[in-house]
Amino acid sequence: MRYVAATIALVALVQACTAQPPVRPVFRLADFWSSKLKELPYDSPPQVIYRIDDHRFVTLEHYRDCYHGDSYYNDTRDGIRKYLGRGLFENFQGRVINADPSATNIVLPLAYPPRAFCGNGEKGCVVPFWYSTDGGKTFHSKVYMDHSFNAFEDSKRYTVAATQNKLFVAQVDYGDENGDPYVTEYPLVPDIDLSKPYPPGIHGSTFMASKRPGIFSKLKTPSGQDRIICNPSIKPTNPDAPLAPQ
Repeated sequence: MRYVAATIALVALVQACTAQPPVRPVFRLADFWSSKLKELPYDSPPQVIYRIDDHRFVTLEHYRDCYHGDSYYNDTRDGIRKYLGRGLFENFQGRVINADPSATNIVLPLAYPPRAFCGNGEKGCVVPFWYSTDGGKTFHSKVYMDHSFNAFEDSKRYTVAATQNKLFVAQVDYGDENGDPYVTEYPLVPDIDLSKPYPPGIHGSTFMASKRPGIFSKLKTPSGQDRIICNPSIKPTNPDAPLAPQ
């Protein structure tokens, strides 16, 4: 009788174990960054998160949520589609203004996902923006933030704007979002590399925004959008899809 009871207990134990729901994979940012997949595996539909005008916009695609996806710059009139990166553009939390009426100069600032702490020691991370001087056919990068340990939060202090001949990066101090921004002015001329010495006769400047009152209030993106907007209610059906080739 004892053997029968022991057998029943063993069967019940095995059934209890097999009845447990499978353990869901844990999403790790390290896997997200190191994934060698050409496209992320999530089946979420593309959504426009930043619109310049009726034919120029940025889409977030193959995203797990609003902060972890692949972003693309699109120009349907000129047939341009450029990959902007993974978990980058969608995480910029400041203002981005594209106000060049000629549609030649474009700026698209980047950041990193929330809770993505990077760097070591006292160095932190460097964070760039993409810029184009040929209508989006080619993009180049320039660092606008360095020594950042939390680029997602730090990016809230920045306004980045492109005009017909200038690119402005304005930042306010920590905890002083309504303070007087410190502005770096870059020249935008065809094919310029902002990371190298400027051509003869070309120069930039720095100034406090209060020295040029209303400088940013006069700049508008044609669509009126000056912040990245993502609908968090749109989600993939497979948020735990593996991030490694199967």
